[in-house]
Amino acid sequence: MSDLNPYTTPPPQPAAAPGRITRALLGLIMRPARVAAVETLSPRFRLIDLEGDELKGVAWLPGQKVQVGIGAGFSRRTYTPLLWDADAGRTRLLVFLHGDGPGSQWAGSLRKGDACQFFGPRRSLDMSRGDEPVVLFGDETSFALAMALQGNFPVAELMFEVSDAKESRGVLTAIGLGRAIVVERRDGDAHLSAIGADLSRHVASGARFVLTGRAQSIQSVSQALKKSGMASSSVKSKAYWSPGKSGLD
Repeated sequence: MSDLNPYTTPPPQPAAAPGRITRALLGLIMRPARVAAVETLSPRFRLIDLEGDELKGVAWLPGQKVQVGIGAGFSRRTYTPLLWDADAGRTRLLVFLHGDGPGSQWAGSLRKGDACQFFGPRRSLDMSRGDEPVVLFGDETSFALAMALQGNFPVAELMFEVSDAKESRGVLTAIGLGRAIVVERRDGDAHLSAIGADLSRHVASGARFVLTGRAQSIQSVSQALKKSGMASSSVKSKAYWSPGKSGLD
């Protein structure tokens, strides 16, 4: 893996260092880690390995989240680990540089050896029960969850709405999800009706549905699945973002 970034990323804006009390509080409730490796998969995707003694012996379940500190105070962003090696004290994140906000600036500027802190792992999606095949719908922010699920559950289908199909296919192939289906977004969300109809064919099989990503897309696909007879107990959903809002997860 390479820690060199061949793409130009805007440098993060300087932030005031946290005060003494804030640093003390963060030290009590967050895990310290260091960046072991950074790999640029595309202009907007980074694979980031974190390591440290505080990551050893940690119980992790696929679907859980970590919240990484990205600046002064308690500012943080949420990510879904792809894997967790409790013996080596190492975890891996796949970060999507979504826009030019603080999270994207943090991920785009990371280098091997950098220090960071994070909360977790903590519950986000409870996938601990059930042996039924999983059908996952999401977007670029859901790729990491898809990889974590594929390594631990039977997966019937992975489908993502994306803004750049070529870039997304390349990233999915690089992380071992080349069979996933990607659908480019269309004006007015016209693509969502086709996605809902396509995924509805899994309802009769008794599959478990996991709906993630943009809140409005989740709602649209969920409505289509319910019209096809999907039981409420067969679906789990988690909105990772919504236009104009932050901190959904």
